[in-house]
Amino acid sequence: MNILHLDHGREMRGGQLQVIRLMRGLRERGHGVVLLARRGSPLLVTALRERFNADVLSIDTLRGMSGNAHLVHAHDARTHLFAAILCRKPLVVSRRVVFPVGRDPWSRWKYGRADVFAAVSLGVAVELKKAGVPEAKIRVVYDGVPLLPDSWDAEGPVVIPRSADKRKGSELAVEAVRLVGTEALLSRNLQADLRGASLLVYITDSEGLGSAALLAMSAGVPVVASDVGGLKEFVLNGETGMRVPNRVDAIADAIRGLRGRPEEAGRMGKQARAMVTEHFSVDRMVTETLELYEGVLSAT
Repeated sequence: MNILHLDHGREMRGGQLQVIRLMRGLRERGHGVVLLARRGSPLLVTALRERFNADVLSIDTLRGMSGNAHLVHAHDARTHLFAAILCRKPLVVSRRVVFPVGRDPWSRWKYGRADVFAAVSLGVAVELKKAGVPEAKIRVVYDGVPLLPDSWDAEGPVVIPRSADKRKGSELAVEAVRLVGTEALLSRNLQADLRGASLLVYITDSEGLGSAALLAMSAGVPVVASDVGGLKEFVLNGETGMRVPNRVDAIADAIRGLRGRPEEAGRMGKQARAMVTEHFSVDRMVTETLELYEGVLSAT
């Protein structure tokens, strides 16, 4: 099977990490993989370094590369639009956000053009159904994250992912850690900074899923997270972490409680790691995406 992947992201965020993990898994299983991405983007640079067939996304490259593909997989809203207009191959669209889908005629046309949507969580699937997308065209495919070494340390820092996204409440998280009086680590390299962490604090106004929280859980690090979106589907109160309202006092109380009860925090971390192993592995994500592809091709 030959799959053309499209992504227009400027940064290497959760969605782009999923693209490269999916491409690696597909190649390992013997499938043809091509990527078109934004010029100079970290995703394109990474794909070229790993010797994938990759190029800059443009009208010409999209038309040319789609000719040899069995299907096209658009990983963001911009490339969804490009593929809907320019490609005549079966179209898979990843939907990673819980924002309401537009109801205008243009949006209805664009969403009607996709053969199937890979929703990153049940919450995202619900929003697609609300917009009138038939249930038969929606599949939930959870993100996959690597299983990191179990490196939880009850005395380690509280890690906070650093983000320029205004929807991500890192300032609230930093203020809450300050109130608790412990060490905060603002992370730009989460996989490295989780080694020896005591907690991950993940605060956001909106979240399709939350792969940074999943990555922490894979390392046995319990999570304090906002009670929103897809985070509700795997940050289970008292089991794999704590969900909190986006208030400094509530965030601080959760941090203080877990830091003060290391046995309970350690238990949550072990349960979190087991959940990731069973439900959120990269291998499972690749398998379920391939099943989605095969379903699309068999129906066309």
